[in-house]
Amino acid sequence: MSTFKILWVDDEIDLLKPHILFLQKKNYNVTTCTSGTEAIELIDEESFDIVFLDENMPGLTGIETLSELKAKQSNLPIVMITKSEEEYIMEEAIGSKIADYLIKPVNPNQILLSLKKNLDHSRLVSEKTTSNYQQEFRKIAMDLAMVNSIEEWIELYQKLIYWELELEAIEDSGMFEILESQKNEANVQFGKFIDKNYPKWFGNEEAPIMSHTMFRELVVPEISKAQPTLLVIIDNLRYDQWKSFESTVNTHYKKEKEIPFVSILPTATQYARNAIFSGLMPSDMEKLHPDLWKNDTDDGGKNLHEDDFLKAQLKRLGLNIKHEYHKITSLKGGKKLAENFKSQKDNDLTVVVYNFVDMLSHAKTEMEVVKELASNDKAYRSLTQSWFKNSPLLEIIQQSQQLGFKLIITTDHGTINVKNPSKVVGDKNTSLNLRYKTGRSLTYEQKDVLAAKDPSTIHLPSINMSSSFIFAKTDLFFAYPNNYNHYVSYYRNTYQHGGVSLEEMIIPFVVLSPR
Repeated sequence: MSTFKILWVDDEIDLLKPHILFLQKKNYNVTTCTSGTEAIELIDEESFDIVFLDENMPGLTGIETLSELKAKQSNLPIVMITKSEEEYIMEEAIGSKIADYLIKPVNPNQILLSLKKNLDHSRLVSEKTTSNYQQEFRKIAMDLAMVNSIEEWIELYQKLIYWELELEAIEDSGMFEILESQKNEANVQFGKFIDKNYPKWFGNEEAPIMSHTMFRELVVPEISKAQPTLLVIIDNLRYDQWKSFESTVNTHYKKEKEIPFVSILPTATQYARNAIFSGLMPSDMEKLHPDLWKNDTDDGGKNLHEDDFLKAQLKRLGLNIKHEYHKITSLKGGKKLAENFKSQKDNDLTVVVYNFVDMLSHAKTEMEVVKELASNDKAYRSLTQSWFKNSPLLEIIQQSQQLGFKLIITTDHGTINVKNPSKVVGDKNTSLNLRYKTGRSLTYEQKDVLAAKDPSTIHLPSINMSSSFIFAKTDLFFAYPNNYNHYVSYYRNTYQHGGVSLEEMIIPFVVLSPR
């Protein structure tokens, strides 16, 4: 391990000799000086890993020296050491981004702990995280063999996301590869579970909350005449993406509950989001609202009637509330709503559909630059987080907090990074989605798909008498045999939805109250 270099600045440095000898025995290289001016000169001449800085010195004070050192090297960790417990000194030092704050008299172990926190932190966290995951790996592997209910699958998926985010923070590619293989195995088993259980969930009291029951079961109990509610549906938002910007939301709102629910199949916007707003499965939408529902082969936009579906559902539920619906598909639209958000304060329910994540995932398919920026799940999360922090949606959430709104954040379905092609053949009327197909006379690899030869068994409409649906499992995407190689290289490693995976089907529903 390389020797860390410490600069210790104190006008009574001789009194600290025992501390310095202690650190030298621990293999730290310590340079000393007795004034702020001398410290500034030394920083120009030598490279240091950390500075211990006395607050109360003649000449340049500790705070003044801190300011000068930070101006020269903004990322240099500086630990302030002081006799004073004056609050204003602490605040000024913390405001100047010190790495730590110690009150005299300090003992050698306090100094050592501060060094470990600031210099060895990454290594120690990395080793501990790796060790913890290695223990958890065996437990997850056992759970995978035993999991037998959707509740257990949700718990397992949340555990995998937790470890993915923990391992993301350390640079251990070996551990990450092990987790990836575990996620892949989980998706193989999840595909089998959905194949076996999904058709049984309809009309079953023990069924999980799904797209078509989510509004009634989860949103309605939160609506109150005493407090306005803001329901934000971020299109195409995976569970791990929500986790990536949760801390930003938490500065304005505190989480009351988090209830994951299950997207219907296909995990695609026109099916899942229309199901949320209508409170109906697609075959029932087609039956009850033929003027609003469009099938895959119909011309025109498939999600143009969400507000009409919502009004019909509110009426059916006997809910006499004042609501407004907004769909944001551009930066301009988001800014406009943010500027006028105060006008929503008299609504009982304000619904905002925010299409950014969907646009991003499709842009990843179309644009090489976005392919570069979102080359894997870690980068995709990072891009989502960066967007959210700079988006009008965050402004809307800040304003809703100031106006006292309850906040609900959810989505219609997730998305998965597709890696491997699966050959499919269909006629010219077969739907175009890469993760599901509907049409006549579909030919496909049986092992790669969940097939619904009779769509009515899973409450999907039949475009014609012999239509069936197939859904891609794991990280597969459908490719036609003609022009196969070009097609495969174009779509491999892009984010798609519509199929059967933990990432697409298990999605967040979060209720928050204003801070």
